[in-house]
Amino acid sequence: MGLKFHVPEPTELRNLWDIWNIRGTILFSLLLQIVLIFISPFRKSTRDKKLVLVIWFAYLVADAAANYAVGLISNSQRSQSKNDHGPNPPESSDLLAFWAPFLLVHLGGPDTITAFALEDNQLWLRHLLSLGVQAVAVGYVFVQSLPNEKLLIPTVLMFLAGIIKYLERTRALYLASLDVFRDSMLKDPDPGPNYAKLMEEYAFKKDAKLPTQINMTPEPDKEVKASDIPPKEGKLSHLEVVHYAYKYFKLFRGLIVDLIFSFRERDESRDFFNRRTAEDAFRVIEVELNFIYGTLYTKVEVVHSIVGYIFRFIAFGAALATLGIFYFLDKKGLRNKYGIQGVEIGITYTLLLGAIALDIISFLTLIFSDRTFATVDDPGRRYCSCRPMAPIFSGFLALRKPQWLPCKCAIKKNIPVEHYVLATPLLFRRWSGSISSHNLIRYCLNSHSKNIHEFPSLCKIIVHMLGIDVVSKKFCGCTGGRCLSNTCGTKAIGFPKSIKKGVSQCCSFVFGNIKACMSSTCGPKATSFLRSVKNKVSQCGSYMYKKMPGKDFVDEMMYVSSEPFTRELWEFIFDELRKKSEFADTPQTAERISTARGDWVLTDTATDRDRSGLLKYVSDVTYDESLLLWHIATDLCYYNEKEESELNEKEKKELEKSLSYQQFSKILSDYMLYLLVFQPTMMSAVAGIGKIRFRDTCAEAERFFQRRSLHSNEDRKACKEILSVNTEVEPVTVKGDRSKSVLFHASMLAKELNRMETDAGEEKWKLLSRVWVELVSYAASHCRASAHAQEVSKGGELITFFWLLMAHFGLGEQFQINEGHARAKLLVGK
Repeated sequence: MGLKFHVPEPTELRNLWDIWNIRGTILFSLLLQIVLIFISPFRKSTRDKKLVLVIWFAYLVADAAANYAVGLISNSQRSQSKNDHGPNPPESSDLLAFWAPFLLVHLGGPDTITAFALEDNQLWLRHLLSLGVQAVAVGYVFVQSLPNEKLLIPTVLMFLAGIIKYLERTRALYLASLDVFRDSMLKDPDPGPNYAKLMEEYAFKKDAKLPTQINMTPEPDKEVKASDIPPKEGKLSHLEVVHYAYKYFKLFRGLIVDLIFSFRERDESRDFFNRRTAEDAFRVIEVELNFIYGTLYTKVEVVHSIVGYIFRFIAFGAALATLGIFYFLDKKGLRNKYGIQGVEIGITYTLLLGAIALDIISFLTLIFSDRTFATVDDPGRRYCSCRPMAPIFSGFLALRKPQWLPCKCAIKKNIPVEHYVLATPLLFRRWSGSISSHNLIRYCLNSHSKNIHEFPSLCKIIVHMLGIDVVSKKFCGCTGGRCLSNTCGTKAIGFPKSIKKGVSQCCSFVFGNIKACMSSTCGPKATSFLRSVKNKVSQCGSYMYKKMPGKDFVDEMMYVSSEPFTRELWEFIFDELRKKSEFADTPQTAERISTARGDWVLTDTATDRDRSGLLKYVSDVTYDESLLLWHIATDLCYYNEKEESELNEKEKKELEKSLSYQQFSKILSDYMLYLLVFQPTMMSAVAGIGKIRFRDTCAEAERFFQRRSLHSNEDRKACKEILSVNTEVEPVTVKGDRSKSVLFHASMLAKELNRMETDAGEEKWKLLSRVWVELVSYAASHCRASAHAQEVSKGGELITFFWLLMAHFGLGEQFQINEGHARAKLLVGK
């Protein structure tokens, strides 16, 4: 006998929908709240597109599901009140009225996300209107259920909790909207000294022929006051990092809305960061960016206040009281006396326990938040108001501090240069800890991406956190959790290695036979035919791909790779900006440094080398053209270096000195191209026609590579082919200026760099890396501040660290208040 499948009839499906439409929608709404409260905090610490897509879907659908459920309940109540002959839901009117306030709680959302994007905060007025509409709808459902004898009090309590939750979210959106955020930081209007009165008195005395002069006495700065946390020498403790980060967040949060600051604030900040190590400065800025995230995208500003605490406890108390009352009613025979089904009782308990569980999670999030830690005194201080809790908080913060793991270069593995990559576990991470990269030559050749450093495996991270790597280093000299890969672990992993070797030999045998078969008598014809088919398909596919909507999104998924962030790179960036801050004593010098895009480095008076041949590639071209020129030139120089096998001992030692600078230049070069091509909103202030130049340059590069028969993964050969082209005549002279391609202009720049290294002994890679720091700094200080604020919710960007560090060092145009008011006095001579 064959299996028989029952296909439900439309009537059965309709009956099933009538029974479960309200139940299912409410439970689905609760599920979305659970997803949001657990997963949404990770969007600031990862760039995983799949995870972000889940959060985006849950955020958008959560409100729609709750609104739809309220509509279903309201419609059901109206149908029951009219005694229609149509199908009525199995739930009683009282129970439906009791379920409706839970949807208000869901519309209030979890504490961990109020806005998905910065623009959502501008819609606070829409949410306020929605609150009124939904409150009226729930009130209508409640009125329709009267007289509600059994569930009146629980319904009122949950309605109170729902209103509080929804008000919290609406107020959080209101406070985070940029206009309100700016207004909240504005000080009282300052008319200055009474100029009109002074001049009237001056004119009167002059008319009276009295010898009068105006004496100016500088007024002491009214804002000068003792700092809440005095500057400290040496390494910062975990709680001190949060304290200082919160202090400078409150001081510099006006950057987000382009406010200006006084030089007193600049001097205070610069003095603090000049006393810090690069790692401590990184930790402070990391936490500071988390405060920005919490203020703009969560309920932190609403909850962390006396009023917020009171309303939160009222809402939680209402939910607990509702659970107790409902449990008491259930024990008194709610099912038998009023005919409520067991499924409905189960769903009600699920909603109650879900609401309470979400509140408990919110309490834990509140307690272990950076905002709470900022109010706790450091246990190392003499006077500590929260001494019992401080060690617990300090221990938790120790888990969240940046974890650095040693990692050798993934490309030049035999060069003994070890870098430390950021390897904080996802659960404790404050930002993604990675740098996106895009490469023009790799893109045009359709090559596979190659990371300079490898991301540490989860096993290595766990080994490091447990301290096993310290033990292995002490007893067998292995570091970074690599014990199993050294001599002491050979026997332990000999069996897996043998399997790997056997599989490799088997694959070589199979593919070797296939290759031999293709090279036999019938092979050439078959190969020629397959290649022609491939070329036709490739040409057709390439044309369709270029015309395809959403091409940039697909390109980003296919060609953008991630590079781990290294401690050495940050130390180099920090030192470069700190050196520049020493010159930024006047507003003019600070502005000149922040607007330099390579020319400050190239005109460095500390060297007597002639760099005039490079200046035209920064000062005579627009920023977007300069960025593309230096990106391609960096690649041409990078792949023009000798392979490891070609180096002698002397060259290997020289490479050890320059390898770090090579990698810094390569990482920053690929990162800036990624921003130019795939972050147009962030780079809009400096991008110009960068996208057009990029497309034209790609078109010329693809044509050149096709003529030279270059294929995928031949990046090194492609760079050497570009450098082999004679560029004695300027490309613009031959081609004109219609095409904006800069391919061979970049080749001229690369040749000039190589010539300076050969003839003048210029440290090419150190110079290149310093130029790239300046190019990133220029973009960071000229991008719109709101773009930086937007990125903290998307995993964070390195350029945002530049932006904030430059502000703390006083590099920028934000510092414009030089002195306080002057006191003018009229002096009358005898």
